[in-house]
Amino acid sequence: MYSLFRPFLFKLEPETAHHLTLQLVRMAGAFPPARWVLQALFFAPQKPVEVFGLKFKNPVGLAAGYDKDGIAIHGLAALGFGHLEIGTITLRPQPGNPRPRVFRLIEDKAVINRMGFPGDGAKKCEQNLLSIAHRPSSAILGVNLGKNKDTPLENAASDYISLMRTFSPLADYMAINISSPNTEGLRRLQGREMLEGLLGAIAKERPACSVQRPILVKLAPDLTQEELEDAIEVIFQSGMDGVIATNTTLARDGLRSRQQRETGGLSGGPLRVRSENILAQVIKIIDGRLPVVSVGGIMSPEDAIRRLDLGAALVQVYTGLVYAGPGLVRKIIRAV
Repeated sequence: MYSLFRPFLFKLEPETAHHLTLQLVRMAGAFPPARWVLQALFFAPQKPVEVFGLKFKNPVGLAAGYDKDGIAIHGLAALGFGHLEIGTITLRPQPGNPRPRVFRLIEDKAVINRMGFPGDGAKKCEQNLLSIAHRPSSAILGVNLGKNKDTPLENAASDYISLMRTFSPLADYMAINISSPNTEGLRRLQGREMLEGLLGAIAKERPACSVQRPILVKLAPDLTQEELEDAIEVIFQSGMDGVIATNTTLARDGLRSRQQRETGGLSGGPLRVRSENILAQVIKIIDGRLPVVSVGGIMSPEDAIRRLDLGAALVQVYTGLVYAGPGLVRKIIRAV
């Protein structure tokens, strides 16, 4: 079905196509008969996984970036995901970077984006989640948290702490996004000294939250071995609950598309090898101390199986859906 629909979508500007599909999923999820049809179409057997104290019906999740403000939870859950990660949410609304800011690299089965965390802000997202009647229990809900563009790096902890307080009663887990390449300076927070300050402040304020939730940290695929070792040690010592590896990359190795010169984070097929290599390094460094969620370049069931075989507890997809369609979720679940 998606193979018939995709040529129409690919004639649209990428961000317009994204908005259209998100709204269609939102409307289908809000209308019970349409939601039941989706559930029937994308039904997959349960493959339960227990990670950081949560029970997932299967190991396949939706990566952050698709539903930035949490408006399509019911519809997305009907597609068979074991978890949904919404966001990235910032404390205050912000428009993100100027358009155009999303580019398809069709020859490479890839996407470059320089979105810059556009969204309606924490208050609106909180309202969206509170307004959901009978939130679907079939999919674990994660909320991906980021700092506003105009928040100085030295004050970043205040943004993350405020977001943590807001979403701890609403999320099943939270992810600290310090690895997007599209907010100036954000990746500096992955350095040992700044990361110790950030995660130390979060750990100190965490007990004051009304509900205690697992907190994961999302890392970039462009870190050196030494930077990875430092970051993971800080994550472990600060009491965080897991690692998400990886975000998009700034590398442009082996691309064919003329869009390759666009700035921003690269996702999709060309990220696969880099993300797998980083996952293998992370698994070795962590040595069983924390669970790892693998994301980046998962375009097929075989890609997902490799990540799980390498030691990932869960996998997430996004760009794979752009090229293969939502049926990819069911195919992966059946294969793992």
